[in-house]
Amino acid sequence: MPELPEVETVRIGLKKLIIGKTIVNVSFDWPKSFPNDPQQTAAFILNARIQNVRRRAKVLMIDVSTDYSLVIHLKMTGQLVYRGEQTFGAGHPNDSLVGDLPDKSTRVIITFADNSQLFFNDQRKFGWMRLIPTLEIPNIDFMKKVGPEPLEPSFTLQVFQDQLLRRKNTNIKAALLDQTVVAGIGNIYADESLFMAGIHPKSIVGAIPKRRINLLHDSVVHVLQLSINKGGSTDKNYVNAEGKKGSYMSFAKVFRQEGNICPNGCGSIIEKIKVAGRGTHICKKCQKLYKVA
Repeated sequence: MPELPEVETVRIGLKKLIIGKTIVNVSFDWPKSFPNDPQQTAAFILNARIQNVRRRAKVLMIDVSTDYSLVIHLKMTGQLVYRGEQTFGAGHPNDSLVGDLPDKSTRVIITFADNSQLFFNDQRKFGWMRLIPTLEIPNIDFMKKVGPEPLEPSFTLQVFQDQLLRRKNTNIKAALLDQTVVAGIGNIYADESLFMAGIHPKSIVGAIPKRRINLLHDSVVHVLQLSINKGGSTDKNYVNAEGKKGSYMSFAKVFRQEGNICPNGCGSIIEKIKVAGRGTHICKKCQKLYKVA
């Protein structure tokens, strides 16, 4: 599933390419991918001009000049691919990002006045593009429940501590993956952040010392920002607005590194275990397990 850095990479790329463009046509082949009233689509999308591209957690919002927005969730296999004066694609790593479009995974095609196009591809058909009045977006159930944005200045250590304490009796990895605790942290970045902070993912939240929580806060911010700077974690078939592939995975310390020697130089081997129902990568020597006494 595309995680926060990948979705942020989509936002950054699209903002460079589609702001100011006018939508002249929308077509779709799967109603659940574009579950919108045809009359509203005609009234509020056709001939509307793109004004902004925003993100909240893993959800994208394309604001248009009619005071409506296309709210987009990529879910498991979603992609957004722009073809025009430049090529841009990001999301789930399969060949649709770099192949001829439309293809069998293409669900929605948005055509602009200059004949450039935005393709929403989704193999599993779980993703969607919903047309919603821009002012109503904060009232969506998801938006009401989702936690603070880890890359916003407001994501202070105190906020992080307070949010984690909502899950003080669970393991730290489950807490990090809970989108109501912190927005947008997925499996890759939870593993990387916990390794950087020296915390075993099975540690109970309430047993972790504050100094380690402080380190984890800084690690979450660092890892997510690093991934965005490197173009996301997708390590194949990803291209950004400049046609460059994402490169974060080449910098990953533990994720998918099982069997390799710990990069900290401790001599231990990176292992893969299961925590919170997810494959989890750890160094048992460098990551301390904190339990309730």
